[in-house]
Amino acid sequence: MTGIAVQALETSDETIFDFINRRAMETPQAIYLVDPETGETTTFEMLKEQARSVASNIYANGVQPGESVAYALTNSPKSAIIILGIFYGGFLATAINLVAGKDVITYVVGHSDAKLILTDEKGEAVTREVLSDLKNKPPVIVPNGAFFNMAGNDFEHPRKKETDGLLMYTSGTTGQPKGVVLTHGNLIAGGRNTADAHRLTVDDRGLCILPLYHINGLCVSVLGALVSGGGLVIPPKFSVSTFWPLIEEEECTWFSVVPTQVSYLLHNEASHPSLTSLKKLRFCRSASAPLSPEVQTAFETRFGIPVVETMGLTETAAQILSNPLPPGIRKIGSPGIAFGNEIRIGDAQQRELPCGEEGEVLVRGPNVMRLYLKNETATSEAITSEGWLCTGDLGRMDADGYIYITGRLKELIIKGGENIAPREIDEALYAHPDVIEAAAFSKKCDRYGEAVEAAVMLCEGSDVTEAALIEMCKSRVGAFKTPDRIHFLPELPKGPSGKIQRIKLAGLLG
Repeated sequence: MTGIAVQALETSDETIFDFINRRAMETPQAIYLVDPETGETTTFEMLKEQARSVASNIYANGVQPGESVAYALTNSPKSAIIILGIFYGGFLATAINLVAGKDVITYVVGHSDAKLILTDEKGEAVTREVLSDLKNKPPVIVPNGAFFNMAGNDFEHPRKKETDGLLMYTSGTTGQPKGVVLTHGNLIAGGRNTADAHRLTVDDRGLCILPLYHINGLCVSVLGALVSGGGLVIPPKFSVSTFWPLIEEEECTWFSVVPTQVSYLLHNEASHPSLTSLKKLRFCRSASAPLSPEVQTAFETRFGIPVVETMGLTETAAQILSNPLPPGIRKIGSPGIAFGNEIRIGDAQQRELPCGEEGEVLVRGPNVMRLYLKNETATSEAITSEGWLCTGDLGRMDADGYIYITGRLKELIIKGGENIAPREIDEALYAHPDVIEAAAFSKKCDRYGEAVEAAVMLCEGSDVTEAALIEMCKSRVGAFKTPDRIHFLPELPKGPSGKIQRIKLAGLLG
C-alpha cells in the first residue's frame, strides 16, 4: 500500500512574505527570535520591519527580484533575519557553507550567478579569500545596524507560491554538488510539516543549534517556528557544556539535533540537566542521519526526554517522516510515518512494493523541490513523471505505515554477491557504550569483490580494543558481515548536516 500522509497534503498560496506580514499583524509583540549572547529579542513586528529593510538594501544594490543573493553566515538571530529578508524581497536565497572549502564555495557562487553576498564578521575573511580567484566577483556586504533600519518599500513585484525562494546545494560527496531549488510553496510546506508533526504552537520555543546553511536548521527551526507562531533561540554554536543551562534559562520546549550531538550529550559526564531545565521541555527531535536504537534508548533512559526520530532531505524542504509525539506510538529504529506528503516503497521502476519488502523510498507532496539548477538530467532522474522523488534511500514499510531505512543505494556493500547494509553494522558498534560515532564502509577485496571495514570514535579514556568490537559484531550480525578491520579515529568525516560521510572513509583509510 502507498504510505498515507497522516496530515492532509495541504497547499497554500501564501509566501514567506505573506507569513511574515500575517504574524506581524496578528501577534506583533510576540517574541520570535532570542539572542542568548546579548539577551536581545525580536518580535514579529520587528521581524517584518527588519526583513523589509534587508530586502530594500538588497534592491538598492541593484539586485532584481528572482536573482541570486548568497548568504555566508554563522548562526545568530540577525542571520535568520537576513535570510528571511532575502525571501521577503522575492530574491533567491543561496546558502553558502563557510567550511565547505574554497573549491565548493567558488563553484556555488559561480553556478548560482550570485549578484550579491551577505556575510558577517566571522565569515567575511573566508568569503573574500575564497573569491580571490573568481573573475566576476559579486559584491560582499557585512550588514551593519543601518542595514536593518532602512525605510522599506512595498515591493510590488508579483509573489506567488511558485516563486523560487531557496537555492541550497547538496553536500556532493561524489562529483559537483547539485543546486536544489525550492519554491516559497515548498518552504512553507516544509515548515508546516514540522509544525504539524510536533504539534508546535505559539507557546513553543525551540533551540536552534544546527547551521542555517543546512535545510534542517533553516526549514525545521526557523520556518517551523514562523509557521507555528512560536519562538526560537539561536546561539552561535552547539556546546555540550552550555546546552542544558541554555535550555533552562530560555525555557525551551523542544530542540532539533543530529545523532552525533545526541551521542555527545549522552557520553559527556558533565552533561547533567537540572529538573528545572526539563520542566518545559517536551521532546528532542533527531534528524539528518539514522539514529542508533541503542543510543536513543540510552538517551531517553538517562535524561527522561522522548526522542522523536525523523527523516528529511534538502530536496523536500526537510521533513518527510516523523514519529508521533507521546502518547502516539514511537517505533525505535524507524524515522516514522508520513506527515504532509506521501511515501512509497518502490522497485527499480518505481512500482509500489508490498509491505515488508525492501525498495527505494519515494516521496511525493507540496514540499518536493522544483528542480536541480541547470541540471535537467539529474532532475529527470530524480523526479518521475508522476511526481515521485527518488531519494536513493533503501527501506521498507510495515503494516502501520512506519518506514525503516536499511541503507543507501550507493552505499551498499556487495561482498561475495551478497548485499550488506552498512547501517546494520553501525548499530552493532553503537551497542558498545564507549562508541560515540561509527560507520561501516566497503573496501576492494580480491576474494569477495568488496570487504567490510569500519571506523569508530570512542569516548575519552576508553580502553576498548579492536578485537573486542569485532567479537561484539560477530555476536550481533554474524561473522560474514563483521568488519575485517576497525579503525579508531579522533572524529569521523561529516557533511554540512552533521551526517557521517562513509564514502570518504575508504579513501581516507586507504
